[in-house]
This record gives sequence, C-alpha cells and structure tokens, in this order.
Amino acid sequence: MSRLGLQRDLEEAAALDWRRQRELQRQSRIFNPRVRTIGVDKDALDTQVKDRKIQEAAEKARNEEIANEMKQNDKIMCMLEERQKNDIRNINKAINEFQKNFQKPETRREFDLSDPQALKKDRPARLSDDDPRCTVSGLQKFMGEDLNYDQRMKFQKEQLREWSLQQQRDWKNALADQKFADDLYDKNRIELDQKTMEQQRKEEENRRAVCAATKDFNRTQAAELADRKKLEKYQKMKEDMDEISSLLQGDLLSENPEQAVSSFGRHRVITDRWKGMNHDQLMAIRYSQQQQVLEKQRLKEEERRRDAEWDRQSIQAARAQLILERHQQRQTRERRQALDNINAELSQEQKSKNIYLKEEEYSNFPTDEYYAQFNTTSR
Repeated sequence: MSRLGLQRDLEEAAALDWRRQRELQRQSRIFNPRVRTIGVDKDALDTQVKDRKIQEAAEKARNEEIANEMKQNDKIMCMLEERQKNDIRNINKAINEFQKNFQKPETRREFDLSDPQALKKDRPARLSDDDPRCTVSGLQKFMGEDLNYDQRMKFQKEQLREWSLQQQRDWKNALADQKFADDLYDKNRIELDQKTMEQQRKEEENRRAVCAATKDFNRTQAAELADRKKLEKYQKMKEDMDEISSLLQGDLLSENPEQAVSSFGRHRVITDRWKGMNHDQLMAIRYSQQQQVLEKQRLKEEERRRDAEWDRQSIQAARAQLILERHQQRQTRERRQALDNINAELSQEQKSKNIYLKEEEYSNFPTDEYYAQFNTTSR
C-alpha cells in the first residue's frame, strides 16, 4: 500500500512540474514584446491603411502623369498627321496647278488624234500653194512648187523662239511657285516646331511643378510618419509598462488562490488558473489518504477472515461429505452382503430344485415312440 501512495505522489509531482514549465513558457511569451500579440493591433492596421492610401495616391499621380503624357503625344501625333495631310494637299494642289497651266491637253503633240473638235476645225487638204499643211507626205505640193520657203522657215524659227521663251517663262513660274510652296511649307513647319517646343516646355514646367509638389508632399508625409512613429513608440512603451505592471500586480503572477475558484462551487477549481494546493489542503489529502489506507487494510483483514471462515466451512463440509460417503459405502456394502446372502440361499435352493427335477426326470425316462414324436416335431 505504501508503494501505491509513493507512485501517486510521484505522478502529482510530475504534473505540478509540467504545469510549472508551461507557466514559465507562457510568462516568457507574455514578457517578450517581440512575439506577444494581444488582440488586434489597430495602430498597425491604421498604419497599413495609411500606407496603402499613400501608395494609391502615388500610383494615381503616376497614372495621371502617364495619361497626360499620352494625351500630349496624341496631340503631337495629330498635329504631325495634320501637317502631313496639309503637305500632301499642297503638293497635290501644286501638281494640279502645274498640270493645268503647263500641261494642257492641247499642247501635246498627239492632241490632234483625240481632239473632240477635230471635225469642226478640219479644213481642206490645200487652200493655196503656201498652205503650211501641205507636207511632203500629203502629195499636195512637190519639189519646185514651194514658193513660200523663206517665209515659212522664218515663221517656224520665230515660232520655235516663242515656244522656247514661253517654256522658259513657264519654267520660271513653276520654280517660283515651287519656291513659294517650299517657303510656305518651311514657315508652317517652323511654326509647328515652335508650338511643339512651347508645349514641351510647358509640360516640362508642369512635370517639375508636380515633382516639386510630390517631394514636398513626401517630405511632409515622412515628417508626419516620423512623428507618428515616435508617438506610437512612446505610447507602446507606456502601454507595455502598464501591462507589465498590471501583470506583476495581478492575480495571475501573484498566484492568488481565489482566482482558481470555480463558479460551480469552492470544491471545484479552474485548471488553467489553479496554482496548486496549500499546506492545509495537502495535509487534508494526506490524512484522507491515510484513512483510505487504514480502511483498505481493515477491508483486507475482513476479507482474509471471511476467506478463512469460508475455508474452514469448506473443510467441515468436505469432512461431512466424506463421512457421509463412507457411511453410504458401508450401507452399500452391507446391502450388497445381504443381497449376496439372499442370492446364495436362492442359488442353493435352485440347485436343490434342479437335483430334484433331474432325479424325477430319470425316473420317467421316455420310450421309442416319444423319440419318434420328438424328431417329427423338430423337423
């Protein structure tokens, strides 16, 4: 019984040691501000929300800047396309003007082949001897019949000179028009370049202003963040000190036994708050254990006495059974002896009767007729 009590004491000591180790681990987690998290960290969540808003504002400003750059690029592309369209339009207009002024259909050599007024303008093959249309192939004038040769040659030379002068004037006019068009194109291009440079300068100034405003905003935000961090650090330090003071002065670390009392009764405890039993409780438990030991010894003694009484009664019953069996055997033996005597007497009587019967049979021996009748019956 002492070995059982020692084993229980060892188990209780191991359980108390385990609870003490768990309490030390929990205290190390509570007093370590790096790994302690009690409830929701609202300040950290607010800081994350503010950082997220700042990031979204910076992302929005960057997107707006990119959108403005894309709009400006679109404007420049539209201006360039408009300038290209104007250039193409001016070139086509100059070409049309040149063709209209210097490349008329009636100035072509083969115009007479497709002239719609050819029949109206047609004349007889030969009006006179000096008709310039009478060529050699026309067979209208032969050698020796050309009387206006000198006048015709002079007229042709004058005509060639006039044509040459006309072509020179047309060429000079075309060059002048081309130069005017080029000057106008250069002027328009210079104006467009100036507008583009002015727009780029304004964009650069706007970008610099935005950058400066962003730097000021970031500087202000950094200063506010630093102040907020200092205030949060001071507040956190103060809260940590208050928490440490509260924990040190609280019922948890002071091991107040009243905090472990359950609401279901003072005889029940809350296991996660129970700090162990006091000396009186331990002495009461030890006294109860001693009483249990004594009670168990008394029960064992009563059981031993009951077993001894039971064994004694069993022995007495076995002895009585043995005496009864011996008495029954003796009676059986006596009855068997009496029965043997009776059987012996009956056997003696039977023997005497058999001797008497045999003597009587010998006295009445059968004849031949009796044997013949016996044989016939047996068959």
